Amino acid sequence: MNGGGNHAGEAHSEVNPWIIAISVMLATFMEVLDTSIASVALPYIAGNLGATRDEATWVLTSYLVSNAIVLPASAWFSRYFGRKRFLLTCIIIFTASSFVCGAATSLGMLIVARVIQGAGGGALQPLAQAILLEAFPPSKRGVATAVYGIGVVCAPIIGPTLGGWLTDNYSWRWAFYINLPIGVLAVFLITLFVRDPEYIRKAKPGRIDMLGFFLLSLWLATLQIVLDKGQQDDWFGAIWIRWFSAISVISFIGLIYWQLRTPTPVVNLRIFKDRNFAAGCAIFASFGAVLYGMVTLQPLFLQTLLGYTAYRAGLTVSPRGIGAVVSFVIVGALVQRLNPRYLLTTGFVILGISCFMFSQLTLQVAESTLLLPNILNGFGLGFIFVPLTTLMVGNLPNDQLGNATGIQNLVRNIGGSIGISTVSTLLDRHSQAHQVFLVANLSPVNPIFQQRLSAMQSVFAQHFTTAEAATRAQASLYNTMLQQADYWGYMQVFYEISLLCGLCLAGVFLLRNVKPGRAVAVH
Repeated sequence: MNGGGNHAGEAHSEVNPWIIAISVMLATFMEVLDTSIASVALPYIAGNLGATRDEATWVLTSYLVSNAIVLPASAWFSRYFGRKRFLLTCIIIFTASSFVCGAATSLGMLIVARVIQGAGGGALQPLAQAILLEAFPPSKRGVATAVYGIGVVCAPIIGPTLGGWLTDNYSWRWAFYINLPIGVLAVFLITLFVRDPEYIRKAKPGRIDMLGFFLLSLWLATLQIVLDKGQQDDWFGAIWIRWFSAISVISFIGLIYWQLRTPTPVVNLRIFKDRNFAAGCAIFASFGAVLYGMVTLQPLFLQTLLGYTAYRAGLTVSPRGIGAVVSFVIVGALVQRLNPRYLLTTGFVILGISCFMFSQLTLQVAESTLLLPNILNGFGLGFIFVPLTTLMVGNLPNDQLGNATGIQNLVRNIGGSIGISTVSTLLDRHSQAHQVFLVANLSPVNPIFQQRLSAMQSVFAQHFTTAEAATRAQASLYNTMLQQADYWGYMQVFYEISLLCGLCLAGVFLLRNVKPGRAVAVH
């Protein structure tokens, strides 16, 4: 590897890098949006296709499984087929399967279409990120990362709001049909403006590592299913969860062993020798858990305890996107001028403070009170994503960027899946623990309880018999207790997410600084 002043994007030198950025980010934004936009439509999908809510969740799981399998292998496929050709093929597959999803007449048809859609969408994030990093010169890679980050971080925030609006005003099918015009425009722009760099055109990937791809698929499929369905089936209380977990661990160990031995690995794990990349992956996984945990938890809190509709909850969360966009613009300009570790530290501090602010909410909270913590939450995201990516890839040669971005996006997604599963599990466990504590207060010897019970009975006695009024009064107070237990469960999980931000902050000290504008030549 030799240093040099060559621009990373020699293959795109005749094209304005901002045009390339718009071209590839259309596809990425569409794909990331689709991971969250369908979640709010699940009840409508279940009702329309005659399925239970649990059966309908396979619409999400099937997509995530196939998406995760393709993500880390995208660099190999792009070398084998040509990156531009592979990217265009993936967009076409994603767009066409989106139409089939929208036109599905049964749950089985929808799930199959989602598997194909996930496979087509899996490569879009890492390919877009690699193309962006190469399109801009090394001194502008912070800007490229900021552009990519706006799509990746803002899309999951916008998804539930847009999905709720489309579902309420039109149909759940439009959550998929919306991809059609975006996909067509992305294909048109990429065909015109994106070119493969020389190292891709001259690549000789050899035969595909079938054993490696099989182990990769088996590991990620079983892991994703366990994470997505574990809480629903009481985790290791279910035999099939134990079997899937064992298969996932064994296939993961086998994958690492094989990828380090074979000369043509489907995923090059030797990249983890770079200290910044290895530490950055661990931080990115934790960051993904915080990001997706908050995206899941806050709308759930607003809908289940405060009675918000899905659309209203989405609107309440949306200021987070405003904060993220503003911070990405600021950090894109600062990341090449300041030590990225300072920016990263600032980001985790702001993110942790915003999560702590959520842990101090009450059931009487006004929407205006949620504005500041949401904006701060989004603002912190930009200060994390850009400098962390800059530090991770700063010492890597260009021909490893595709491999690096595939792994980076995979660990963020796995971290997100772990975050969602952990949030759901902790919420249930904490609520149950608080129920045990609070139910002790519903006692005949508790004067406050007796006073409230008598007052409720007097109210119900105006409309019902004495016996029924007593029953309804007890049920009302019991439901209030359950609501209080759930409330404290939410507050505790928000607090624990803020602690995770603190743990990520400690990980920043494992990263070494990268000289601004450092160009890394291709081997």
